[in-house]
Amino acid sequence: MELYIIRHAQSQNNALADPSTRTCDPGLTGLGHRQAESLARHLANGRAHEPIRNGEFPPLPDDPAAPDHRGITRLYCSAMWRALYTAGPVGRALGLTPQVWVDIHEEGGIWLDHGGELGILGYPGITRGELLSAFPDYAVPDTITEAGWWRGGHETWPECQARAARIAAELRHEAASDARIAVISHGGFISALLAALLKTPVDDDIFYHHNNTGISLLRFRPNGEVRVRYLNRVEHLAPELRT
Repeated sequence: MELYIIRHAQSQNNALADPSTRTCDPGLTGLGHRQAESLARHLANGRAHEPIRNGEFPPLPDDPAAPDHRGITRLYCSAMWRALYTAGPVGRALGLTPQVWVDIHEEGGIWLDHGGELGILGYPGITRGELLSAFPDYAVPDTITEAGWWRGGHETWPECQARAARIAAELRHEAASDARIAVISHGGFISALLAALLKTPVDDDIFYHHNNTGISLLRFRPNGEVRVRYLNRVEHLAPELRT
């Protein structure tokens, strides 16, 4: 099994000069939409699946009719707007239906810190109707209802790590398959997921940073061995698109 772990494109919160003005579930900036399109083209041409040699991608097969065994077969994204918007161009480019996977949401869930007496409050997130209206072709789980999908207040970092460990166990069950899975998720959760998949010590001083649309590729063998092919690759983005 191959696993492509991808951070969403630049969100409106990512671009804020003043973090205190963040929203609980932002969409993408104009630059973020351009990043998502670049990501989609990159994944569709097959070059995301090969290591870089001498700073360049190896050539693709000359015969366009030759079978390409490198194609991604499943595409997942979280139920947060920034991941949903990032998945759209990717799904179209790959000919895949984005599948919404609630449990790969960002650390903390949907929340805002209002300060003062209000403090940190949780919010429900996108409703089923909103999601299907904006993304009618996505596969949406029954757990997303008109009441939204998040009712957890503010998730702690240890709770996020425990969730990542559960997702890592689910993914490891597919190690012997020939699936090529792409997940579009979030910076904090991706770091926790990589730590769980690679069985590295739980250490708050270690963080696997990903730029917007940064890609990491892991290959799983039937015996449980995991090969890290690359981390946080952003060569698909022109320099002015890297954030």
